[in-house]
Amino acid sequence: MREKPVPLPNLIYNLTLSELDQLLKAWKEPGYRSSQIWKGIYQSLWNSPELFSNIPKKLLNKLFSEYSFCSLTPTNSLSSKDGETVKTRFKTADNHAIEAVLMRYMKRHTLCISTQVGCAMGCTFCATGQMGFLRHLASGEIVEQVLYYARILAKTNHKVTNIVIMGMGEPLHNYEDTLEAVDRLNHPDGFNFGARRFTISTVGLVPAIKRLAAEQRQVNLAVSLHAADDDLRSSMLPINKRYPLNELFDACREYVDKTHRRVTFEWALIAGINDGLDQARLLAKLANGLNCHVNVIPLNPTQNFAGRPSSRDKVLAFKQELESLGIPCTIRIRRGIEIQAGCGQLATDK
Repeated sequence: MREKPVPLPNLIYNLTLSELDQLLKAWKEPGYRSSQIWKGIYQSLWNSPELFSNIPKKLLNKLFSEYSFCSLTPTNSLSSKDGETVKTRFKTADNHAIEAVLMRYMKRHTLCISTQVGCAMGCTFCATGQMGFLRHLASGEIVEQVLYYARILAKTNHKVTNIVIMGMGEPLHNYEDTLEAVDRLNHPDGFNFGARRFTISTVGLVPAIKRLAAEQRQVNLAVSLHAADDDLRSSMLPINKRYPLNELFDACREYVDKTHRRVTFEWALIAGINDGLDQARLLAKLANGLNCHVNVIPLNPTQNFAGRPSSRDKVLAFKQELESLGIPCTIRIRRGIEIQAGCGQLATDK
């Protein structure tokens, strides 16, 4: 059964274009008004009445009195020393807090977006998992994070180039709202963000991966793996007890077969725990013949996990072992560590 977010004020970003059409028809407005409003929101990035200069004042007053254009209030923003990573904390309408991140590269502007307040997966080395699960975000709250950063980038004539749904929460635990947000942002008459520029991360919810495969979506799939034997993985990622590695890899193969998309495996290297060459060899055996890529990154520190990041030599040796066994591997750049904006570091007090 689908778990619904708690009741929130009417949020305009929760509406599809079809639903906006139906709303305006019910208000006896001309059919073209919905397209004007939709393009104003998603193309012009407008979020206040005075910006909608092409809409009659009476309609705007009704629209803004019945729907919210701002449910997330930014309460804090931290920038890394190099200025390339910005983490924003938002307060939700029901007084929870979430975090999202903007990462600037040479030619890219990547957003890391949250889908839940907290997380139910309980991964031991993840700060979000350590805080527990409070609620799902509605699709409009997910969309709103993207539009917030899109407006900031627009001020310097830049655009969002990539969206990684890897922030707070397990996206596939909140499947419907996450994918509804993707669809809304992908809509060709609106934000028009290409499906292949989204990456959805999961700890391995097998039924949801199979559902994603069956729908043949063209988003990128990243699986947080971190270990290649069940005992070790279960000690780090409790979900592995429910969906062990053989089931997870079967689902990944099904995803690749049905979507013709490559799957990415994420691996946080922890000194003395999962950075040995034996783990690399087990991973290569599991991934044999699968169209995949492995991203490794030294562990980002969190307050309630004592593990340490692997040394540079260990990281290179792990990568080289995988590549020698035919598995492509990239060492990811750690970003925003000093402001707790790296992978696995997002968390809030409530």
